[in-house]
Order: sequence, then C-alpha cells, then structure tokens
Amino acid sequence: MQDLAEGVARFQGDVFPAKAELFAHLATHHTPHTLFISCSDARVVPELITQGEPGELFVIRTAGNLVPAYAPGADGVSASVEYAVAVLGVKEIVVCGHSACGAMTALAEGHDLGGAPAVATWLRHADASQARTAAPGDVSTLVRENVRAQLANLATHPSVARALAEGKVSLRGWVYDIGTGRVEELPTAAAVAA
Repeated sequence: MQDLAEGVARFQGDVFPAKAELFAHLATHHTPHTLFISCSDARVVPELITQGEPGELFVIRTAGNLVPAYAPGADGVSASVEYAVAVLGVKEIVVCGHSACGAMTALAEGHDLGGAPAVATWLRHADASQARTAAPGDVSTLVRENVRAQLANLATHPSVARALAEGKVSLRGWVYDIGTGRVEELPTAAAVAA
C-alpha cells in the first residue's frame, strides 16, 4: 500500500499540476475518441502503449479481452460498449490481445480450471476462438483468432452494428507483444468501416 500512496502523492505533487489545464477541461468534458478493449493483465496498460493523454481512451479490461456476443439483459461489458458508442460517440474500437496471455494459454494448453469456476465459465466466450485455431497448444495463433472472434462479437451489439452501418465507427484488432513492445494490427481485422 505504501507504493500506491507514494504514487498518489507524486501524481498530486508533480503530474496533476503539470497537466492542470487538461484536468480542468476533463472535469467538464468526456469525449474519448477510442474504445480500447484489452486484457486485465497488469502488463498491458492501454494508455502507456498508445501514449495517450487522460480522456482519450475509454477502456474496458476483461480476462482474455473477451467481449460476449450481445444478449438481452444487462452486463458490465455490454453496458460499457453501448455507453462508449451510443453516448460518447467513440470513432474507433480496438480489441487488443497480447503475448503470454494467461487466459489464452490456459485454453490452448487445456489447463484444469476446476479451482476457478468463474474463470472457466468466462473463458467459454472464447469457444469460437478455439474453434478457429487448428493446432492445440498454439497460444500465439489463439491470441490472434481470439481478437478476431471478439471483433465479430462486438458487431453483434446493436449500438456497434448501427454505428458500423452508418460509418460512424471502425473496428481494429491489435496484438501487443510484451517482450518487444511491438503492436501488430491484424490484417483481416484492420479498419472495418462503411
């Protein structure tokens, strides 16, 4: 907790004052240009990877960067997607997978998730990703196919489907390599727009 408290103190003493004008603007304006969906993995930090300023990204982080296909009823991911697209009017949606993803590794290598039943249930949202991956144990391919599958799931959300049809949003699939810092845009998932 000491490290967190020291970080807050540095933020309040150094960072916030240096960006006071930006934060004053953000206090009354919320206009991110991109919905960024990434894994909950602590090594994947969307704002650091993109070098974005506060207020530029609307971020959803889930285990395995999974986005369930649309279904009636409320859930946090669907509500966040709808808010970003229908209310905030983001222009781009990025689904970002990453190397060494624990969720994709567990699926690719068939790990026993009996001790983590909520995780096992959540990872069922990657069934289509697994079906697209021919070689068992191929984590790298599964990561890429999972990004593509989540983009397909996003398109089932009414707010996203509407924005795509009206040419108001584009979808992108990225894979971030933790060890090299490289970001690959998947060619078959690149910029889907009207």
